[in-house]
Amino acid sequence: MSSLAGLAILLVEDDVMLRKRLGVQLTRLGAAVAAAETVQGARQLLAGQDFDLALLDVNLPDGLGPDLLRDQVIPANTGVIVMTAHGGVAGAVEAMRLGAREYLVKPFDAEELPLVLERARRGRQAARVVEHRRADAEKAPLFFGTALAGLEQHLHKILAADRRMHGPLPPVLIQGETGTGKTTLARWLHGHGPRADRELVEVNCSALPESLAESELFGHERGAFTDARTARMGLFEAANGGTLFLDELPSLALPLQAKVLTALEDGKIRRVGASKTMPVDVRTIAATSRDLREMVARREFREDLQHRLDLYRVDIPPLRERGADIVTLAELLAGKLCQKHGLAPRPISREGRQRLLAGAWPGNVRELAHELERAIVFEEGAELHFAQLGGVAAGPTPTDDSGWLSPGFQFPSQGFMLDEAINRMVHLAVEQAGGNISAAGRLLGVPHDFIRYRLGRKKKKCS
Repeated sequence: MSSLAGLAILLVEDDVMLRKRLGVQLTRLGAAVAAAETVQGARQLLAGQDFDLALLDVNLPDGLGPDLLRDQVIPANTGVIVMTAHGGVAGAVEAMRLGAREYLVKPFDAEELPLVLERARRGRQAARVVEHRRADAEKAPLFFGTALAGLEQHLHKILAADRRMHGPLPPVLIQGETGTGKTTLARWLHGHGPRADRELVEVNCSALPESLAESELFGHERGAFTDARTARMGLFEAANGGTLFLDELPSLALPLQAKVLTALEDGKIRRVGASKTMPVDVRTIAATSRDLREMVARREFREDLQHRLDLYRVDIPPLRERGADIVTLAELLAGKLCQKHGLAPRPISREGRQRLLAGAWPGNVRELAHELERAIVFEEGAELHFAQLGGVAAGPTPTDDSGWLSPGFQFPSQGFMLDEAINRMVHLAVEQAGGNISAAGRLLGVPHDFIRYRLGRKKKKCS
């Protein structure tokens, strides 16, 4: 079997004939084999060599094979298969609890060994992928910025609470407009939480057909419905021990919401067509762009489920309320997009920063990323101007330390009315922002209520 070519395998077996037979078989499959007949012999081999896989007998002349796992002599990245005779399954189960991936009951067929080794190899690969995902998530932290400082503190409180718990973790509810980054935040929470080394299963509930949603989430038994020719595991089972991300959870029908509530409260699920429940330990993260309280009032969402989800609630503000963080976020995203397309980094021009600050961004971060990519791909020149966002007079931004007045400006000898100058700046900001009061406030660094107040004063004077 070519998949074992180049693998280093440790064989620990005290039966001379079996050890010789297995050694020959593994060598023919392309593996490099090192054999030991005692626990002590295995310790010596492990001290001087790394192995991809280990075939480990349970009962050995000088002790138990699982002791090598218990004492952490075998590295975590070595896939372990334990071998046991009939009646010794308890020892194999203990080895599995300590980290072994597979077990074989002796005597076993020669054809069975390659299949078990291949499963162990694939499990080892999957564990490495999970490890890489976790390291990748830690290297690329979520951008919070000044406007999200409170949100960042709240998330770290959730992680701290998770680390204090030894049982099932409470659900998390993420609320925010479309495109604010709810999925990214869910991945961040999983990647920085105590279950980062386990599976994260993502489900877009709005994309599940109503007739299949229950089977998809909770699984089904054979014959449960017309097309159920075989039993199938649901996504709650698939996420057992890890995290299940239910995006747009309110899209589920009310009866299915009741089953989700049962899974959250009791830690049990029932497959479609099954007579018994089964336990699951799942950290659920739910996300929605809709107001659950309003949906409860309209009887479109279960109130008891809303209360259950509301323990860890995370509200993501829309991009238009994040002030100057928009520019900082755009710079970070632009750097990643340039790298993605193999292009040299390009700074954002003053005019471009004005346009970013003046935008209403109804699509939030998703829309920002789209406009950035379009500018990076289609605009020419050393800087990004975002001409597609509309005309904004070129010039320094209000936050530019070099000054916002023309060089050589002097006050007129007859003086001028400061109040009128403020009103003029307000009207210029509103015009530049296309009538968007919140965006005009960001341009001037003042609350939108100040803009409304100034506009209201102007109308009163005119009347």
